[in-house]
Amino acid sequence: MSTGMSERDPLGHPVYRNMPTTIFEKMSARARETGAINLGQGFPDAQGPEEILRAATDALLTRSNQYPPMAGLAELREAVAAHYARHQGLDLSPQEVIVTSGATEAIAASLLALVRPGDEVLVLAPLYDAYLPLIERAGGVARVLRLTPPEWRIGRQALAAAVTPKTRFLLMNNPVNPTGIALREEELALLAEFCVENDLIAICDEVWEHIAYDGIAHRPLIGFPGMRNRTVKIGSAGKIFSVTGWKVGWMCAAPPLATLLARAHQFITFTTPPHLQWAVAEGLAKPERWFDAMRAAYQASRDRLVAGLRGAGYVVNSSAATWFVTVDLPASGIDMDDVAFCERIIDEAGVAAIPISAFYPAEPVTHLVRLCFSKADEILDEAVARLAAFRTSLT
Repeated sequence: MSTGMSERDPLGHPVYRNMPTTIFEKMSARARETGAINLGQGFPDAQGPEEILRAATDALLTRSNQYPPMAGLAELREAVAAHYARHQGLDLSPQEVIVTSGATEAIAASLLALVRPGDEVLVLAPLYDAYLPLIERAGGVARVLRLTPPEWRIGRQALAAAVTPKTRFLLMNNPVNPTGIALREEELALLAEFCVENDLIAICDEVWEHIAYDGIAHRPLIGFPGMRNRTVKIGSAGKIFSVTGWKVGWMCAAPPLATLLARAHQFITFTTPPHLQWAVAEGLAKPERWFDAMRAAYQASRDRLVAGLRGAGYVVNSSAATWFVTVDLPASGIDMDDVAFCERIIDEAGVAAIPISAFYPAEPVTHLVRLCFSKADEILDEAVARLAAFRTSLT
């Protein structure tokens, strides 16, 4: 049967034609096949907060299941604006909030709406793997600023060297997956100054904004001087409420930007399930103590996994945010790269992890492995026991 294409034209868009399955899906599939404990892909092993699940159930049964407004239910847009006013001191209006089907859709809509062919987008590596194909599919060109462990610092000189006359955007993640770093105040101020000086729009992937530990408070880039009208702020209910499968996100921006974002969004997913939107609106109105308790529970899980791994002889880097920690292989006395280690522990230890090299488009760091700690205590303890036995088997 004819594909409708000439023989000399390969099937499919070049951005996606030769693209492999993501490392997260690959490792999760291996975990399912082998029965390994999945500390690779970042999702909790619990259902999520019961009261939020019940709010979604109630809305599904008693409220509308037809198309909600394209930009999102008024209740959720109002809740997002009020939430950020209360928690981050922002002055967003509900009209500046566009609800999306997950944060990845918000990133895609932002890039498709704003990037013109040939525009350069500055990204900081290691980076979320969706960034590059979305930039390229929008017609943009990625300018990669490579950060290095263990500090992962952003410096003025490196930023200046990365920008060209064609650079129009900064796409950044804070707190940072996979490193677990929360950008420092001085780094955020530097990025804001850099955007203003170079007339850049910042697309800020802040899905981990509530998942920071040890008393660290999230500072959104949109709140820094000069950034209010040149920032797209992206959030995720899936991360805040530990319901990653819901795929409810949002993007916030000043009206001229928000109008463009909505036009792209309307032709991607158009809208998001209304019962989930009503439930998320209720969740965002929860008192501060609810968010404190959520963070404390995840911090306890982080500390449990870190203590267990260190007790087993692994060197674990500090993690200030997200659901992830990284293990330094050579410092732990392990003579193999991150990909080889991850492949071996699935088969030999029954634990799935993610190699940090997967987060680099070029010149990867190859000695770090990411582990997810948003799991039950008994799962973390069993994973530690298996990894301890694996390390012992190497000596």
